Amino acid sequence: MKALLLVAHGSRRKQSNDEVVLLAERLRKNCSEQYGIVHAGFLELSDVLIPDGIKKCVDDGATSIIILPYFLNSGRHVVKDIPDIVNDTRTEYPDVDIKLAQHVGASDMMMNLLISSANTAD
Repeated sequence: MKALLLVAHGSRRKQSNDEVVLLAERLRKNCSEQYGIVHAGFLELSDVLIPDGIKKCVDDGATSIIILPYFLNSGRHVVKDIPDIVNDTRTEYPDVDIKLAQHVGASDMMMNLLISSANTAD
C-alpha cells in the first residue's frame, strides 16, 4: 500500500502542529485513491518526528512511502536535515520503498497558488 507522509518543521505552538495534522487528514480524504495511508510528521518540536511518521505508515501497512516536505524554500532543513533523517530511517525498513519528493515551494503549481491566493484578498 502506498503512503504519503507530510513533513513540516514543527512548532512549540501546539495549534501550529495541529494545523499540519488537519491538513494531512484533508489530504487523506482527497487523495485516498493514490495514497491509502496519509500521516503528518515533523522535523522537530513535536511528538511525531519524521522517523515516528515513517513508522506509523509502516505499521499501517505501507510498502511504499512518499515523504513530502511542506516547506517553501530549499534551506538547510530541506537540503540536508530531512534527507539525512529519511536516509537514516530508511535502513530500518529495507523492504519499504521510501522516496523523498521535492519540497512544496519547488512545485510548478506554486505560481498559480500564489496568484489565486492573492486574488482572494478583500
